[in-house]
Amino acid sequence: MIYPIVAIGDPVLKTKAKNIAADMPAAELKQLIADMYETMYSAHGVGLAAPQIGKAVRLFVMDSGPMVELDEEDLAELEEGEVPEAGIKRAFINPQMVSETGEQWAFQEGCLSIPGIREMVTRCADIVLRYEDENRQVHEEAFSGMAARVIQHEYDHLEGILFTDKLSGFKKQLLKGKLARISKGDVNHEYRMKFAGEGRRR
Repeated sequence: MIYPIVAIGDPVLKTKAKNIAADMPAAELKQLIADMYETMYSAHGVGLAAPQIGKAVRLFVMDSGPMVELDEEDLAELEEGEVPEAGIKRAFINPQMVSETGEQWAFQEGCLSIPGIREMVTRCADIVLRYEDENRQVHEEAFSGMAARVIQHEYDHLEGILFTDKLSGFKKQLLKGKLARISKGDVNHEYRMKFAGEGRRR
């Protein structure tokens, strides 16, 4: 099932998500994860958090493969013996950020809930995340580079934070009108969306 993506302006995107209960039926959880992957791919995204489909629970999926595909020029720039970064496809249930360290780096981010807006966001290069996999097994794992960035972006959604919240006051002021128009549905988008207060899906 493909869900409509919730647009900026909906309160669910500013709500801190709650843990998924241990007694949630496995089949129900697996179906939700499958639906989230289907929704993400249909919108050509690399990550999707449950609040973006209107569910305030601590779950996100990602497939960073499209972001780390290297061309010949990229491969030529790798240091001798350096292994190129691989994409990660995974579901993260009830994640908790353990640490964010390393050199901070900027990258132009976008968000399915805020179509048409891309801005430079600075994040830490390395993270450690504790989470449950689809079988409810607990892991504590380190991530770096693009995978760490995608995870941090999606994790922020579970905390009620959007990437635009991380911009400077000046940049937020410049985008204020455009973000307000997006929240009302005045935006071009190539996938189904749900806009706050309108009760409509496009």
